[in-house]
Amino acid sequence: MRKVRIFTAIAATSVLMLSGCGTADDSSTTTTPASGGALTPIKLQLQWFFQAQFAGYIAAVDQGFYKEQGLDVQLLEGGTDIVPQTVLATGKADYAVAWVPKALASREQGAGITDVGQIFGRSGTYQVAWKDSGITSAAQLKGKKVGNWGFGNEFELFAGMTKAGIDPGKDVTLVQQQFDMQALLKKEIDAAQAMSYNEYAQLLEAKNPATGKLYTADDFSVIDWKKEGSAMLQDAVWANESKLSDPAYQQQTVKFLTATIKGWAFCRDNAEKCRDMVVAKGSKLGKSHQLWQMNEVNKLIWPATGGIGVVSDADWKQTVDISMTTKNQTGDTVLKKAPEGLAYTNDYINQAITAAKAAGVDVNGASFAPTTVTLTEGGA
Repeated sequence: MRKVRIFTAIAATSVLMLSGCGTADDSSTTTTPASGGALTPIKLQLQWFFQAQFAGYIAAVDQGFYKEQGLDVQLLEGGTDIVPQTVLATGKADYAVAWVPKALASREQGAGITDVGQIFGRSGTYQVAWKDSGITSAAQLKGKKVGNWGFGNEFELFAGMTKAGIDPGKDVTLVQQQFDMQALLKKEIDAAQAMSYNEYAQLLEAKNPATGKLYTADDFSVIDWKKEGSAMLQDAVWANESKLSDPAYQQQTVKFLTATIKGWAFCRDNAEKCRDMVVAKGSKLGKSHQLWQMNEVNKLIWPATGGIGVVSDADWKQTVDISMTTKNQTGDTVLKKAPEGLAYTNDYINQAITAAKAAGVDVNGASFAPTTVTLTEGGA
C-alpha cells in the first residue's frame, strides 16, 4: 500500500482452468496443473504486509488456482523499506503489485515495467476529520493541520487541495502522519489520511473515553477523493516490460492473470473464508478488521463493468494528468512528462478474462453487494 518518498524523493528511491462454476466456490477446486507437467516457479511482490488488500492472491495460492495454471506462486511480503516496482524491475520478482502513480514515477526513472492488470478499479483513499470540525471538503482544509503518510501516498490529497485552490506549501500545515490514526484521535491534527479498508476502520475500533463505547461513523466526516475528482488508480499487477516480448512470458502472464481473477472472484463470493486465509497467513491485524478490509476491498474491485483488471482509459488519463500537473509543497510533480512506451496494456487481462469466462467465472460481479461488518475493539 505504501512506498516511495513524497514527490522529490521518488526518483532516488526507484532508479518496482478453472472448473466451471457460476460463482467462485471452492467445492470443485482441483490442484492439477493445466499443463500436466512441472510447475513454473513465480514470485509476486506485494506492496505491504499480508492483509486482505491482497486476499485474491492469497486465495489463488491457497485454493490451488495458480497450480491449475501450472504455476507455483510465492508471495513476497512487502514492508516500509520495499518498493515493489523496483523489486520487479531488478529481476527479483516476476510480477509486482503497486499503485499506478508510484510505479509510473519509477518507470520515468528507467524501471521497465508495464501495468497488465488494474485489479483495483477505484481509489480507497480518504482524508478523515472529526464531525464537529466542520471539515467536509478539500476547500475546508485551508489553515488546518493536515496529516499525510508521504511515501507516495499523498498524491490525491495534494491534487484535491490544488483543485480546491489551496497551495499545499502555504495554505495548510502539513504533518508527517504515522501509519495509524493516533494523531487524529488525540486531536493533534485536524484531518488524517486513511484507506477505506484499513486506517478508517481503526477509528471505528477505538473506544471513546467519554462514553466507554466504540466510535461510530457519525463521529467523523470523510473526504472521499473519488467525489472530489482527484482519485488516482491504485493496486495493479505490473509485469516486466522487456520480458513481454517473449511469447513464453506472455503466455505465463495470461495464466497468472487467469488464476488471479479466480482468486479475487472467490474472495468476492467467500469473504469470510478469505478473511480466515489472510489471518492464517500471519496478518498482524485481527479477524473483524480483516473482514472489514475484505468487504471494503471488494468495493474497490466490484462491480467491474469492463471485467476485472481492465484499465479504464479515462481513469488512466486522470491519473497521468494529476501526476504531471499537481505540485507538492516544494513545487515538484510526480511525473515530468507523459509515460512513454508500453506503460499499460489490456491485451493479457482480456485474454485472461476470456479464459475465466469460458470456465464459468463471473468476471464482472454485477450483482455484488457489500455486507455490513461489525468491528470490535482493536479489530480483534
